[in-house]
Amino acid sequence: MDDPVDNKPPSFWQMLHSVMAAAFGVQSGKNRARDFTHGKPSHFVILGIAFTALFALTLFAIVKLVLHLAGV
Repeated sequence: MDDPVDNKPPSFWQMLHSVMAAAFGVQSGKNRARDFTHGKPSHFVILGIAFTALFALTLFAIVKLVLHLAGV
């Protein structure tokens, strides 16, 4: 099903999983091969930018919440 030999492009969820795994440095060789063979770079760039923005906003919100709860 997730075999890199398939000629199908990766699904949205597979691309999202790949972007998240790559962001944390734990991408498997099998998924990397599938992404480079069948994925479109523009899709990964867009997902990567969206993931990075969401990650940064989440960290910002957590810091604001902690500072608020600390009374600062």
